[in-house]
Amino acid sequence: MGLGGTAKKIQKVADRAEQLYSKLNDVYDQVQQLRESLEETSERVEQLEVENAKQQALVEALAREQGVDVDEVLADLDAETAEAADAGAESEATTADGSGE
Repeated sequence: MGLGGTAKKIQKVADRAEQLYSKLNDVYDQVQQLRESLEETSERVEQLEVENAKQQALVEALAREQGVDVDEVLADLDAETAEAADAGAESEATTADGSGE
C-alpha cells in the first residue's frame, strides 16, 4: 500500500473523529439543557409544595372553624383510597389471568 492509500485512511479516520466530536458536543448540550430543566422543575416543585402546605393549613383551619373533624375526614379518605386501590389491583389481576372476560 502506498502513501496515497494511507493518507486516505488517515483522512477517513480524521473525518470520523470530527463527526464523533460534533455528536459528543450535541450530547453535552442536551445534557446541559436537561440539567437546567431539572433544576427549574425542582424549583417549581418546591414552590408548589410550599403553596400546597399553606393551602392545606388554611383548609384545615376553615374546617375546624366549621366544626369538621379534619383527622376523621382524612382517615375516612385514606380508607376509601386503600379500598379503591385494592379493588383496582384485584381487577387488574382478574384481567391479567383472563378470568374476568
